[in-house]
Amino acid sequence: MLNIRIIYIYICCLILTFASCKMKDEITCYGGSDSDLVQLLEKEGYTLKFYPSVSEALQNAPEKSGVLLLSDSYPVKGTSISQEDESLIEAKSLRVLVEFPQRIGTTDSSKSDTLNLERIVVCDSINTELPFMSLLSFNRCILKETSDSINHPILVAAKVAGFDKAVYGLKDTETRPVLYYRTPHLLVSTTCISHFASDRYMPEQKIKSLYEYIFRWLLSKNTVTFSSWITYITPSYTPSDVLPENAGYESIKKGIEWFYNGHFLVNSEWKQNWVDKYMGDGTMPIGPSIPDQFQNGDGSLGVLEGHMSEIRYDGSQLYRYWMRADVQGEASYAFAAAGDLLENNEYSKVATNLIDYSFKEYRDSERNDPASPSYGLLGWAYTHKGTYYGDDNARFLLGVIASSALLNDTEWDKKIAEGIIGNFRTTGINGFRGGSLLDTDIQKRGWKSFYDNNTVNLHAHFEAWNWACYLWLYNQTQYEPLLERSKKALSMMMASYPEQWSWTNGIQQERARMILPLAWLYRVEPTEEHLKWLHYMTNELLKNQVTCGGIREELGDESKSSFGHSPSNEAYGSTEASLIFDNGDPVADMLYTTNFAFVGLCEAAKATNDSTYVKAVNQMRDFLIRIQVKSDKFRNVDGAWFRAFNYQDWNYWAANADAGWGAWSTLTGWIQSWIVGTQFLMEKSTSLWELSNRKDISKTANKVIEEMINNNNYK
Repeated sequence: MLNIRIIYIYICCLILTFASCKMKDEITCYGGSDSDLVQLLEKEGYTLKFYPSVSEALQNAPEKSGVLLLSDSYPVKGTSISQEDESLIEAKSLRVLVEFPQRIGTTDSSKSDTLNLERIVVCDSINTELPFMSLLSFNRCILKETSDSINHPILVAAKVAGFDKAVYGLKDTETRPVLYYRTPHLLVSTTCISHFASDRYMPEQKIKSLYEYIFRWLLSKNTVTFSSWITYITPSYTPSDVLPENAGYESIKKGIEWFYNGHFLVNSEWKQNWVDKYMGDGTMPIGPSIPDQFQNGDGSLGVLEGHMSEIRYDGSQLYRYWMRADVQGEASYAFAAAGDLLENNEYSKVATNLIDYSFKEYRDSERNDPASPSYGLLGWAYTHKGTYYGDDNARFLLGVIASSALLNDTEWDKKIAEGIIGNFRTTGINGFRGGSLLDTDIQKRGWKSFYDNNTVNLHAHFEAWNWACYLWLYNQTQYEPLLERSKKALSMMMASYPEQWSWTNGIQQERARMILPLAWLYRVEPTEEHLKWLHYMTNELLKNQVTCGGIREELGDESKSSFGHSPSNEAYGSTEASLIFDNGDPVADMLYTTNFAFVGLCEAAKATNDSTYVKAVNQMRDFLIRIQVKSDKFRNVDGAWFRAFNYQDWNYWAANADAGWGAWSTLTGWIQSWIVGTQFLMEKSTSLWELSNRKDISKTANKVIEEMINNNNYK
């Protein structure tokens, strides 16, 4: 009987202890009752008492207690604290957090300003998560200006370079206070921080740590820890989740539905007022996101580029309203692949329409005149049709080759051959074409001037996938110059690696681009030397593959870079740029590296059956499935892949220095289409080589070669 009584008392004590642990502080509040912060606090067990005015909240708050004065109408109007309110705060020894203040006492904060490139810098060592000079992003939040004299702000907004730390400090850049103590009893946030999830403040773990710091002060506690957190954008899986058997299938399904979630397929009903309006002359084709109620197009008017990296004060993301040829061809492949795998004729029809639209729109005028030296080329973009990037043409063509093979359609075979030969006959004797060519130069000089030139451009980003096109067409036609010039260029690239290589945003992306043509060279000419080249370059890339499957970015010799890390705070955001600042920063890049490495590794694995490559590409596939964006609230990014992923902290974070294509950009072509397309290949246990060679365009292509190169009637 005694033992039963002891057990009963022990259980009661446990219940009381558990109940007391759940009983949290009472917090007096004004405004922001629907904010993320209020949801979090209620979820964490705090009791919140709301009052209809600032004065009433302060009058009813117990002495020495915590008070939240939140913004009810951010960004239109801020919260006002009168002189009497200030006096009451001091008299009652309250601890008050006020956000987005319109006025505090006699200090007028009616002026507001929107952040652009500025990041949030920690000016004091708050805790281990937030050391001195560490970085956060409040995106393009709106700040209230203040005339307060602030000696030691906690957070400031400033344009600073660095990955997760302001590496050059703050001495040479303008700063604006974001969080500071006006008095020992009044903590001021010059922006709205209570909508941290809706406004997509990041990185989430550090934002959480910031709030724990704030509430330790607000509640006069030694420790405050939040057991949960609110976020509306997450990776689809954690690093340790066991992926479902159909994870690849579902990822492709989500990946293609993203095009519809974001309304990226142009519709005639809104083209004029949105695409034409915001695309302009192409210099700044930026505008707000397509409204949810708008109808999707069917591919006959093309597909938009995707998202800018800039996130607005309300968490929405700006769109890029540019129309580019490369994106159309790549997207056609994604839709054809999804149509095949998911047995969806609508997707297949979109693929067909995108190809038809592209050849009509971007091969117009002199590009469609057989007597023109630029015949067969595709204009770079709707606003820049007279500029020809070989790499962009190559990615368009590879996408269309794969798409037409899946659609089993021969309609575009002649145009495909003309596109490849159009690029090839403006490629020099060493197999290099250069970064871009202008139509005015081609018309003036004629194509033979380029064909006979001894150009050398040791820059895989611009050259490598052209070689893949030439090798594919060689396999179709056995036209020797296609193989000879590709081999010569690849040989020069391998001999000059890495000291003489140029690189764009990182040396890793250059390695990633090389693997596809090296794998295809081994397909058409399987020599020991070519296998050695493929092994060497693939192994160089895989030195930076981390356990989760992502590829860590790496900077090369800065003297060979187009866009390395920012050399100063002032330079931050002024050009294209890498996602990292120093080698070792734990970031994978889905725009320039991992996406193209995924294609290349699939080809290397299938060409060689090397178990190392098979394992590597499977790991990469799983990584990409895991990091695919999941969001119920922000539907136009649900199913996308952002450019950046921090695989160490498992979040979307990196240096956002790139002007336009920073950490949170998306791209319907380069990123989305090649990831979806390669996932399809893996689901089907095939390769791009095997898929593209379902087509036989040899007869058509040999006729094109005769007409475009061997016929002396053409200049």
